[in-house]
Amino acid sequence: MAKRLLDKKGLTYTEINLDGKHELREQLMNKIKRRTVPQIFINDVHIGGFDDLYALEQQKKLDALLAK
Repeated sequence: MAKRLLDKKGLTYTEINLDGKHELREQLMNKIKRRTVPQIFINDVHIGGFDDLYALEQQKKLDALLAK
């Protein structure tokens, strides 16, 4: 759903699949203190998961964040 929202906005993004990358997954989870995926970053700022991304869109804050 996150990719669909970003695609709808015409954005390019990098998807990092953590399957089979146990060490990378652990580093990420230790950094952000969350264990679910996806975890979304915009310009190196941790947004959270899809619900957080969608909330920004509903609040009309996502475009401003993307413009930075």
